[in-house]
Amino acid sequence: MSSFLSNSTNQSKLQLATVALASAAVTAGAIYGYQQSRHGERLNRLKKSIPSSAGEAEPELQKVTRQGPVPKLDKEDEHNQALAHRAQNGDFDDELILEQLARNRVFLGDEGLAKLRNSFVVIVGCGGVGSHAATTLARSGVSKLRLIDFDQVTLSSLNRHAVATLADVGMPKVQCLQRRLIAITPWVRFDLRLQKFDGSVAPELLGAWEKDGQKPDFVIDAIDNIDSKVELLKYCYDNNLPVISSMGAGTKSDPTRIMVGDIGTSTDDGLSRATRRRLKLLGVTSGIPVVYSTEKMGEGKAALLPLPEDEFKKGDVGDLAALPDFRVRILPVLGTMPAVFGYTVANHVILKISGYPLDYIPQKGRDKMYDSIQAFVQASEEKIIRAVTGGPRELCIGLKVPIQPGEVSFLVEDIYKAKSAVTGIPTKLVLIRWQKPTRDILIRIGEGADEQKSSDLKLSELVCMTKEEATRHQKEVLLGEKTLEELYDAEVIERVAKRQEEIKLYEKYR
Repeated sequence: MSSFLSNSTNQSKLQLATVALASAAVTAGAIYGYQQSRHGERLNRLKKSIPSSAGEAEPELQKVTRQGPVPKLDKEDEHNQALAHRAQNGDFDDELILEQLARNRVFLGDEGLAKLRNSFVVIVGCGGVGSHAATTLARSGVSKLRLIDFDQVTLSSLNRHAVATLADVGMPKVQCLQRRLIAITPWVRFDLRLQKFDGSVAPELLGAWEKDGQKPDFVIDAIDNIDSKVELLKYCYDNNLPVISSMGAGTKSDPTRIMVGDIGTSTDDGLSRATRRRLKLLGVTSGIPVVYSTEKMGEGKAALLPLPEDEFKKGDVGDLAALPDFRVRILPVLGTMPAVFGYTVANHVILKISGYPLDYIPQKGRDKMYDSIQAFVQASEEKIIRAVTGGPRELCIGLKVPIQPGEVSFLVEDIYKAKSAVTGIPTKLVLIRWQKPTRDILIRIGEGADEQKSSDLKLSELVCMTKEEATRHQKEVLLGEKTLEELYDAEVIERVAKRQEEIKLYEKYR
């Protein structure tokens, strides 16, 4: 009897548990269904609020000065414009924006995403690298984008551009990006500038957002012209504008070799090397993050294509460039590589703006070495001046040597590859005059307390040696009677002569 009662009780408990679970499931389903219904209603209201193309005309894509016709916008473009018009005027459900940015939100946190949504980024260069960076930033929540590029979409652009289609060929790249991105992120505001960047327009193009005066939170350099790139980076450096620069994606094929590091550490990249050299001569040795590749050139790999011989016979090949000082040769580009560079640049900007932890690759730690080398040059010049003039030690008090740490870095790292020109030894390096001066190298301006003294020294007159080699060179050549030919073999002399010619090419940028 007791067994029967026990079984009945257990069955009753099981039935109650089953009913409770079923009720909970029904309740959860009802709540989920209600939420989905509300979500669907919001989407439907948003879609229905977009006027048809037959209705009242909404503002067109931002007008920009351009060359050639812009393709006529289709019905989808008109709908996208209408949606963007409403979104940028606040008529867009913020919950839908947050849902679209949900993955970034959980990664960066509410505070990080809020910083990103309130940010203003300038992108200079909207080709392969710049278009992918712009697309990623828009998709990630950046609310204000200023796009700067003078060029148009061409057929050859389509292998690497992020959003361009055949219908966009002939359209300015800045307008193409806006045209496509408003269909993805209609709330993003665009400021389009169809201009070539140079130093004369830097204050305007890198200035504040016109409507609210917000300064750029970040600048992206995606330019492939060295002169423009150097002017942009120097302006940002001088004006404390956060900037990241993309180096050359052309002729590269290995995505595992792409690095983010300081401009002073980038190697094995032609565009990076040329940019670094020019910046060092302007006093910029570090402090600018860059995306570059450590991939080396090799047999069978792509290289810059030469112009056909018949083009040279026609006259000045510079006339073939799109603009003065722009390259006229074809640069082989694997379509995937500019995308990787662009995503890497955008990734850096997103993390920096949002405050997400990010560490630079450590620098070589050579600042102290540059200071030491500069001090050695100073001491050496003082000894030479006293020896040539026969003057007292006091003669060189207050003497200035016209060489900066950036120029020391340029000579040691870029010209002499951090090795002695005499023996190739890479330790305890210094710079010293190569030839004994045959002119008066003491420059004196003013008199008395206002007198300024400096050494007449050119970069091309310096050579890199170990400290021991330099001490011997100073004693036997600069202060002694030996000639270069008596102390060094022809190979060393020829090597130094080549380096000096290379330095002279860059001295004009000092």
